[in-house]
Amino acid sequence: MATVSLRDVRKSYGDLAVLHGISTEIAHGEFVVIVGPSGCGKSTLLRTVAGLETITGGEIWIGDRKVNQLEPKDRDIAMVFQNYALYPHMSVFDNMAYGLRIRGLSKDDIDTRVARAAEILQLAPYLQRKPRQLSGGQRQRVAMGRAIVREPAAFLFDEPLSNLDAKLRVQMRVEIKRLQQQLGVTSIYVTHDQVEAMTLADRLIVMNAGHAEQIGAPLELYEKPATTYVAGFIGSPAMNLLSGRLTGGAIELANGQRLALGNAGPADSNGRAVTLGVRPEHLVVAANGGLALKVDLVEALGADTIVYGRLPSDTALVARLPGTSAVKLGDVVPLAATANNLHLFDTETGKRLA
Repeated sequence: MATVSLRDVRKSYGDLAVLHGISTEIAHGEFVVIVGPSGCGKSTLLRTVAGLETITGGEIWIGDRKVNQLEPKDRDIAMVFQNYALYPHMSVFDNMAYGLRIRGLSKDDIDTRVARAAEILQLAPYLQRKPRQLSGGQRQRVAMGRAIVREPAAFLFDEPLSNLDAKLRVQMRVEIKRLQQQLGVTSIYVTHDQVEAMTLADRLIVMNAGHAEQIGAPLELYEKPATTYVAGFIGSPAMNLLSGRLTGGAIELANGQRLALGNAGPADSNGRAVTLGVRPEHLVVAANGGLALKVDLVEALGADTIVYGRLPSDTALVARLPGTSAVKLGDVVPLAATANNLHLFDTETGKRLA
């Protein structure tokens, strides 16, 4: 195991800057997930740690070594890719053993390491099969097995589950988390799926256009997003963001509806333009709720009912209600949210207001 330290890491392609000074310390055995939409720089950041991209500024440390100038093979990392990257003509055993043979390990050592990894990943019955004879989930386990046998200082995962179907993604997510806890290896994982990120991570790095928008524990980012960007990205469905203005201990929305803020509002801010954030799961049906939602779409999911609609100001709103809710298309549903479940952001900067 080892720590991974990113110190003001920057990356540019000519005049195009894609990473703008990323800094964080990843502890021994920590599972950190880099999350964000396509094009935000998350895979580029991972590839700089792997040595597949050369940084143009800053430092990367793995353990007590600065690895800026080291080749990938010398960084003591193992990477699991989106497309598995297995040799199709080799058996599962040979795919897992290949890197060890290149390093010159003895046959007994190779056999021991592969057998141990195969047992952990439940691959022992498949060691003589070729990749084409395996399912997608089994191929991904082989790719992870190839990483495990190297006994690296850190695991790097580049969207490893994106080629799998929804049910298998959930299953593999559980397996990856169990495996990481069992091995205790420092891990950095990239995904665009925020549900995947929330369930796997000890800490999240939310990327936005090459910047680390917020770094913290999943529940910390869920409960106290630092910006409207993080608020809208973390959570499923995403947080509702409504324009309004502070007035007399309340927020007045665009259509004149008022929501009491209690102690949630900043002092001496009457008339200030703000963005109100409220999560769909924090909205409840209440006779005098203050939010009149005209229903456009209902998704009955069993345990929950997701209701999509618009306020009188024509602002879109989503509510997650109990599965027993009798809501129909065209209904006008009065909704309320308690003050401690409201989030306020500065309209101009998008930053959270204390």
